[in-house]
Amino acid sequence: MYSKDEAARLRQQFWISFGQYMKPVPSASGSTVNWTNYRTGVKNIYFKMDVDNKNAVISIQLTHSDEGIRYLFFEQLEEFKLMLFNTMNEEWDWNLNVTDGFNKSISQVSITLQGFNIYNQQHWPDLISFFKPRIIALDEFWDSVKPVFENLS
Repeated sequence: MYSKDEAARLRQQFWISFGQYMKPVPSASGSTVNWTNYRTGVKNIYFKMDVDNKNAVISIQLTHSDEGIRYLFFEQLEEFKLMLFNTMNEEWDWNLNVTDGFNKSISQVSITLQGFNIYNQQHWPDLISFFKPRIIALDEFWDSVKPVFENLS
């Protein structure tokens, strides 16, 4: 078991390593992007990557506090479900209502990699191999659909 400080240091080290690994990769539009803190440019829509001692998750999170607006965004995202599938080359989990880590209701589209631990540095190559192609593909997908969501906001 790691102390709280050791665990925080390892998490920070992982994300720094991932960021350095991804730094030379341009976005779909050719611009520089901070892959570890990806900004969609649309309020209340986030791309999140998270990993703990059991699972790694990458997701699209819709966090608008107005349930009706959040549902509208989710329905719009569902309109692009086939495009997302074709871009990602895999099926993701679609959840209209989930509770985030702050006990807030959100909508989420995600995929999980089970059995990998951020505190085991031997797992880091597998975790990076999980996150890298998916965040790049999400960026490619977002480059195509972002204008639709900008018009909704």
